[in-house]
Amino acid sequence: MPAILVTGAAGFIGFHVARRLLESGLAVVGIDNLNDYYDPQLKKDRLAQLHDEPGFEFHKLDLLEDQALAALFQEHAFSKVVHLAAQAGVRHSLEDPRAYIDNNVVGFLNLLESCRAQQVEHLVYASSSSVYGANTKMPFAVGDNVDHPLSLYGATKKCNELMAHAYSHLFRLPTSGLRFFTVYGPWGRPDMALYLFTRAILEGRPIELFNEGHMRRGFTYIDDAVDGVLRLLDTAAEPDPEWLGDAPAPASSSAPYRLYNIGSSEAVELSLLVELLEKSLGRTAVKQLVPMQPGDVPATSADLSSLVEAVDELPATSLAEGIRRFVSWYGEYHQVEGIPAD
Repeated sequence: MPAILVTGAAGFIGFHVARRLLESGLAVVGIDNLNDYYDPQLKKDRLAQLHDEPGFEFHKLDLLEDQALAALFQEHAFSKVVHLAAQAGVRHSLEDPRAYIDNNVVGFLNLLESCRAQQVEHLVYASSSSVYGANTKMPFAVGDNVDHPLSLYGATKKCNELMAHAYSHLFRLPTSGLRFFTVYGPWGRPDMALYLFTRAILEGRPIELFNEGHMRRGFTYIDDAVDGVLRLLDTAAEPDPEWLGDAPAPASSSAPYRLYNIGSSEAVELSLLVELLEKSLGRTAVKQLVPMQPGDVPATSADLSSLVEAVDELPATSLAEGIRRFVSWYGEYHQVEGIPAD
């Protein structure tokens, strides 16, 4: 079987997807540009884990290198692609907007062109719950209108969905977009709340709770998210025979195109996350209540009905158990004494 391409293989979700594919006996080619948005050493340490698995090949490659990307596709004749590379971070998009257009839009175009040229059987790509933007009806459903992004990051992810549809329509390229909701767990991103809070609590520094502590999120444990990715990878998008142009459903098409939420249907207040984290760490957090930042939304939760219809019910790790596993990994990885390992 041809190898599966995983872009962003040194990133949080990409690493876990690649590892699960390798553990199931499949060959994986991973690419990543190893940028310094956060500490590249964490990315290198993830890659070191993957290199221990048979069947893994890594290329340091930026999606903006269109000719090198096309050559890689020609060399391996990928049948399936999992696209998880992106410039992440809602708040950072206010500081460096061009990085989001370059990486998330131009880079995605280069990937689509390579997929088209090699007639890839299925492209699964990461979108984001950020596309829901100003929506307030909960839970967020893939059939909802998503025309009001609140950050450039969210806008680039909506752009990805539109670009994917164009290629699905023009070239019959099967594409499935996955709107991830606040994924967390071992090997997670250090710019996200759980990692930031854990480090601050252990160092005795205060943690900032935005929206005066009333932020609510559909926290999604990494293993559950990966289950969704892998099941959908084996479920190539197909045209929807019931789709109508005079009443167009947003999440399907007459083209081989689908959108899915990957997340939790339960919106958990940030204060509960902190409470569970304090319990796992055996320490008390010093909390600072601060206003919500530009680009953030007060709450997210996922309507999973379309996902369940496509791949059946997915596992749902409890937040308490997910935090316990993260804290155990954090203690081992950062060599923190007093945190029990799994």
